[in-house]
Amino acid sequence: MTTQDARERLELLQGTLDLLILRTLIFGSQHGQGIARAIQQTSDEELLVEHGALYPALQRLEERGWISAKWGISANNRKARFYSLTPVGRKQLVKETSKWNRLTAAIGRILESEEG
Repeated sequence: MTTQDARERLELLQGTLDLLILRTLIFGSQHGQGIARAIQQTSDEELLVEHGALYPALQRLEERGWISAKWGISANNRKARFYSLTPVGRKQLVKETSKWNRLTAAIGRILESEEG
């Protein structure tokens, strides 16, 4: 990745990381690095989740009961915490997705308005 690519990478809006983590975990449990990699790959390399943001978000989601964690062995034979979506987290994912869709629709209307 070039310096130009890094400057043009999209920054996550506050609150969106939680939504992206919950959405990623709907496909099954994953360790932190796997979650970050999945978000990056699914976004076509547009979103890069920094460790300094990822692990506090995972801890926050676990404290809220939206995800659970347990120790396991990763594909490269290392000890890692694997995170899973809880039933409460699934409900929260639906709520957060709805809020996100409303927000993006409202912003889209403003950006597309002729008076704007």
